[in-house]
Amino acid sequence: MSRDEARAGALAVRRVLAVAVLVLVLDQLTKRLVVQAIDRGTRHEVLPILDLTYVRNDGVAFSSFSNQPWIVGLLVVGALAALTVWFVRNRTVRLAWLAAGMLAGGAIGNVLDRIVEGAVIDFLKPPNWPAFNLADMAIVGGMILLVVVVELENRRKTKAQQGRRETRPQRG
Repeated sequence: MSRDEARAGALAVRRVLAVAVLVLVLDQLTKRLVVQAIDRGTRHEVLPILDLTYVRNDGVAFSSFSNQPWIVGLLVVGALAALTVWFVRNRTVRLAWLAAGMLAGGAIGNVLDRIVEGAVIDFLKPPNWPAFNLADMAIVGGMILLVVVVELENRRKTKAQQGRRETRPQRG
């Protein structure tokens, strides 16, 4: 690894940590504000397409695995481990740090809720959709960005390989 690549990798790690901390702080702050301001189960219309409500979710996405904390714990630990391995291998890939930071911050925010509250605090409720929180938004946004980052990197590598094949001298 070159000196520039090492520097870029170290910067990417610092950026992941900064994004993860920012997501975690905003997530926890908004959840504390909701718990203090809204009675559990009460809805307050903010916009025609969005209510604020305070609900607790002891499962994962769409309350899957409710009342099975060990499965939820294994899923979260596995996802964070896979993300860490992927990021370490791809830390110099453009915007990998942003996707990883959003995913890590969101996951840690919801894990912290499970540890402190016994369930995740959700409070944003669109019509015909389960309630969610800022950590969930960071996780979904991070996953979408991760897919885009991986796809763009695969295209870049494919193009680079094709370019190398075309510049090889022909024998014959």
